[in-house]
Amino acid sequence: MATFKARGSLLAGALAAVGASVCCVGPLVLLTLGIGGAWISNLTALEPLRPWFIAATLLFLGLAFRRLYLQPQVCEPGAACAEPIVLKRQRLIFWLVALGLLALLSVPWLAPFFL
Repeated sequence: MATFKARGSLLAGALAAVGASVCCVGPLVLLTLGIGGAWISNLTALEPLRPWFIAATLLFLGLAFRRLYLQPQVCEPGAACAEPIVLKRQRLIFWLVALGLLALLSVPWLAPFFL
């Protein structure tokens, strides 16, 4: 059950980070692919919600961190979560996802350097 909650927090954090960066990453990716048009400016309509998406991303990453590092693991003997390699993999996945999300969140500040 603890694995599902940590995985759910990571998934929710990923969705919030995508929402936070859609206003900036979306048009940049579309323009890179050669897709243009006046309708691309509609993707910036979510810009006022960006701080809320960033807060949600950080909140869910914090919840996943708390679940993986600060709360004791409660597992029945013989369960998959009782093996140390499972916790090690979960923590590795957490850090990979966290770095990816932080990269997505930093795109609006780094995008001017690429244009």
